[in-house]
Amino acid sequence: MTTSPEPSEPAAEAGDSARREPGAARPSRRRRIVVIAATVAVAAGAVVAAVQLSPEDQPLPSAAAVTSSASPSPSPAPPPPQEAPKAPPQAPSEFDAWVSRTSQWLDIPLRAMTGYAKATVTLGKETPGCHLSWVTLAALGKVTSDHGRAKGGTIGADGTMSAPIGTIDVRDFYDRVVSTANASGPMQLSPAVWGRWQRSAAGGTPNTQNIDDAALTTGRALCAEGRDLSQGQTWWNAVGSVQAAPLYLHRTLATVNVYGTVGQQDKAPNPAVLSAVNFAIDKIGLPYVWGGNGTGGRDPGFDCSGLTTAAYGSAGIKLMRTADTQYRSVKRVDEPALGDLIFYGSPGTEIHHVGLYIGNQQMIDAPTEGQAVQVHPYRKPGDDYAGAGRPTA
Repeated sequence: MTTSPEPSEPAAEAGDSARREPGAARPSRRRRIVVIAATVAVAAGAVVAAVQLSPEDQPLPSAAAVTSSASPSPSPAPPPPQEAPKAPPQAPSEFDAWVSRTSQWLDIPLRAMTGYAKATVTLGKETPGCHLSWVTLAALGKVTSDHGRAKGGTIGADGTMSAPIGTIDVRDFYDRVVSTANASGPMQLSPAVWGRWQRSAAGGTPNTQNIDDAALTTGRALCAEGRDLSQGQTWWNAVGSVQAAPLYLHRTLATVNVYGTVGQQDKAPNPAVLSAVNFAIDKIGLPYVWGGNGTGGRDPGFDCSGLTTAAYGSAGIKLMRTADTQYRSVKRVDEPALGDLIFYGSPGTEIHHVGLYIGNQQMIDAPTEGQAVQVHPYRKPGDDYAGAGRPTA
């Protein structure tokens, strides 16, 4: 016997309720356990960010691991890396054109994108064995300060913030502070990281409020101790050394996927797709709620189709409410692209689950009760993958 949604909740996915053992009580929202194990991979032309769910085979972090302010738990050994993301061109004219195009496509301020790209080029020459990619610096800049825009600031022509950025107070979905104390600047670097790795890109006095200096300092910290960031586990540990809160780490993983995917393309992404994907990234760590539409007061949450509906709703695209109706109302595609819906179940009877594809064989979804919105591979052996659909077609 499955449990019906509470009267105040809309109808949930039939498959979501069916996943509970017969007769099992639904856990209270506050007692749900976030069971996400982090792995990192590199694939399909970009650093792959994978938060892989494998409750049977791997040791998992404790409750609320994604939103905790503690250091991340050790993650299992990741798959071997493949090709790195496309690097910024070296020639000045090509560099400027590439930076301008990429910044527009990804809604990154041009001056911030220039800082990330210059730092990548500099460290690519000084520490080529590090294999630092611009997508890592850009993802960290997005997650920590929205590329310097979090408090309404702008980056000047010289790379310095229009007004100094102090610590950006970031709280998880349980109102716990997860931001680093006394962090500052557009990369939100801690005093310890800044004190050890600070460097001026122009050769003067380093300034944590300057995007060139902050990006270069972040890159130096990531590449420290001879790290090779093309190795997935090393990449994960390096990012954790700069931004230790798991909420930052998991969102950075997702953003790296998106930036790496878009950076490999030859045409601009659909703005509605980026809006939907960014909405889903912002919800990473939010506990699953059966029948949830993200409007549950102090503990909002989504079920699988509630997340995809809200994500595309943020972009002005209306989707049907359940995974099954979404499957039957969007255009089917052979291979998923950024923002496509990923479906599971039986097309002949019922589709019970849906996620949002973010590139590099990864998706964001609200898996089931006891888990958080997360990133993980969209295929695994023995799954009941039913295909992909495109809401923007």
